[in-house]
Amino acid sequence: MAEKLKGKRVAILATDGFEQSELTVPQKALSEAGATTEIISLKSGKIQGMQHHDKGEKVAVDRTLAEVNAGDYHALVLPGGVANPDTLRTDQKAVEFVRSFATAGKPIAAICHGPWTLIEADAVKGRHMTSWPSLKTDLKNAGAEWSDEEVVVDNGLVTSRKPDDLPAFCRKMIEEFAEGKHSRAAE
Repeated sequence: MAEKLKGKRVAILATDGFEQSELTVPQKALSEAGATTEIISLKSGKIQGMQHHDKGEKVAVDRTLAEVNAGDYHALVLPGGVANPDTLRTDQKAVEFVRSFATAGKPIAAICHGPWTLIEADAVKGRHMTSWPSLKTDLKNAGAEWSDEEVVVDNGLVTSRKPDDLPAFCRKMIEEFAEGKHSRAAE
């Protein structure tokens, strides 16, 4: 599996308050599959991880949003945590970065509360998705079809509900990222 994503660059967009396992586990899986990952954030330095309600470890940021272009990446990961996507969805550069992936049909993997940023980027209408249960109404109101499943894949968009879903999430994420761009971008 070490060569499956060789040559692929993957952006992991996160800020303070990300759910630690939802960033570190996919990052490790992607690296093991041969991808180059970069943690992209609103600020340089380190960002604070969370283990549900408790502080976790800090993670080093590779590049800030001001330093990157979505065109330089093949795929995008959006970890959850409550504060992380709630902050990202209020930042115009973050929203535009996410929208660029969706518009280009590049694969995106979002877990837990991660889809909040996809909603703000107008990237969920007509898509089949899952998420942390509290986002169900938000996703439906934004035009998505929501279901309570371990992992849902819709033309390059991979979504899962929570850290317990990470094994299935990572398998499908790697599969979709290996396939590359999909012809159906978000409507």
